[in-house]
Amino acid sequence: MRTAVVITAAVLAQAAGNTLVSKGMKTIAAMNSVSDALSPWVIIQVMGNPLILAGTALLILFFILFTASLSWADLSYVLPASSFGYILNVAFAHHFLNEPVSASRWWGSILIFLGVAMVSGSGNVRTAPLEQTSCQSAEDG
Repeated sequence: MRTAVVITAAVLAQAAGNTLVSKGMKTIAAMNSVSDALSPWVIIQVMGNPLILAGTALLILFFILFTASLSWADLSYVLPASSFGYILNVAFAHHFLNEPVSASRWWGSILIFLGVAMVSGSGNVRTAPLEQTSCQSAEDG
């Protein structure tokens, strides 16, 4: 239960963070030309943009939650369980950024999620601490 709650929070933080960073970067791109992309002024704009700062904070939260979940569950479970983020990212881009999303892009995201969900359904979440598991392997070998 703990793993599911943390992964759900991580996926929501990632989708919201990606959306905010994208919105902030599009705002900055609209104010500057492509040739100015690496100028100090544009870099200062990026570093001071509240949308980018909030998005970055949410992406850091995602990373913290993701790594926390890896401390008590296997990567082969955590990574597929977080695949719902693919659908959320498309939905957030469509709803909050007004990006056009074709039916094929929706179906592609849903198929990726379903495929990853099928793969994740075949594995088990580790219940023993990592140290105990590695000690047992050493004794067996």
